[in-house]
Amino acid sequence: MKKDAAKAGARVGLTSDEIIINGGRPLTGRVEVRGAKNLATKAMVAALLGKTPSVLRNVPNISDVRVVAGLLALHGVLITKSENQDEWRLDPSNVEMAHQADIDAHAGSSRIPILFCGPLLHRLGEAFIPDLGGCRIGDRPIDFHLDALREFGAVVEKLPSGISLTAPNGLHGANIELPYPSVGATEQVLLTSVLAKGQTELRNAAIEPEIIDLICILQKMGAIITVEPNRVIFIEGVDELRGYDHKAIFDRNEVASWAAAALATKGDVFVGGARQEEMMTFLNIFRKVGGDFEVHDDGMRFWHPGGELKPVTIETDVHPGFMTDWQQPLVVALTQAQGVSTIHETVYENRFGFTDALNKMGANIVVHPEGLAADDRRVKRREFEQAAVISGPTPLTGADIEVPDLRGGFSHLIAALTAEGQSKVTNIGIISRGYENFIEKLRLLGADFVYES
Repeated sequence: MKKDAAKAGARVGLTSDEIIINGGRPLTGRVEVRGAKNLATKAMVAALLGKTPSVLRNVPNISDVRVVAGLLALHGVLITKSENQDEWRLDPSNVEMAHQADIDAHAGSSRIPILFCGPLLHRLGEAFIPDLGGCRIGDRPIDFHLDALREFGAVVEKLPSGISLTAPNGLHGANIELPYPSVGATEQVLLTSVLAKGQTELRNAAIEPEIIDLICILQKMGAIITVEPNRVIFIEGVDELRGYDHKAIFDRNEVASWAAAALATKGDVFVGGARQEEMMTFLNIFRKVGGDFEVHDDGMRFWHPGGELKPVTIETDVHPGFMTDWQQPLVVALTQAQGVSTIHETVYENRFGFTDALNKMGANIVVHPEGLAADDRRVKRREFEQAAVISGPTPLTGADIEVPDLRGGFSHLIAALTAEGQSKVTNIGIISRGYENFIEKLRLLGADFVYES
């Protein structure tokens, strides 16, 4: 476990920092969230499509953003930042093909390189994808991406060092139906189709708020995109696009994480920048468990109102369902609920590894690798799904634990904050992939800890 986690940390280019937490104290106070990791990084790639510079505001200070900035710089994009670092100007005037060795230096740092393909094929006629990394929570095959690119006219060649793509006859519109509403594959189609000749019809598309925000960006650039009912998107290719000026949507995953932390620690946390509309599915579950919240113009307040927490059954799904990224932080609060909760994980096939550490701390969580059948299932059972059954309440006690992945890592922080006694959480550098300044935010909320980098 320790060796695997350290390897994961190395692959995302982060250090194995550690934090020693004295738990059992409620988190109280206010934190701010900025732009979503899952939008900001894609918006940065979209800047490659413009003839003029783009301006992205509300940019989060996270390592995934820095990785994409490095990849853009390798391809000749000039990036300048505002004084407080949250407004970025991206100038693609001198886009060029990066050296394969330089791109490969980023291998394992992010899965973002595959989204460079469409824009680079339009700009340069060629693209290269190194080995893809990110959190090890499932196979995440790139077949959806490559199949779509072939439909647009790309020629794909698999090499020992990665994948080379060319477009000898340019890219043209295509009729594409995804076998699953994959967020990444939907982004790929959008970024590729907007400059392709003719019309593209995408069926079974993902419609997450971050996808809609990306569509808004592309429309600002001059794209013609129509979102139809039943997950259908039409894109009419245009001859050229200009730069954009856009404020990134807030990070829904970070908001849910701080809300879950407030609930598990019996705290009271105000999350500035959060909005209700994009959080409605999470808020319903949060209320069913026994948490409470208020909606304000500048954010949302989440707290534990006292009394027993209640068990729930959750099925993760694509938007507008319950996000897979939300279940991991919430599991810690469910260990304190009176009764048996069940989580059916239908998006990733390997996302319950983080529960080993929670069981070590005293939780009672049983993972069913093949999932569980039930008559009242809303989501059609998928072949590779898992299920976790959480029995509570179980008091948590401090332990030495190691972060396995981004969301599981934040869950470990919540567990350490909830537990009585001292915990040492190592390899926490992975958490900075998606959580901006989380160490400082823990200080603002009154957590008792020592951080060692």
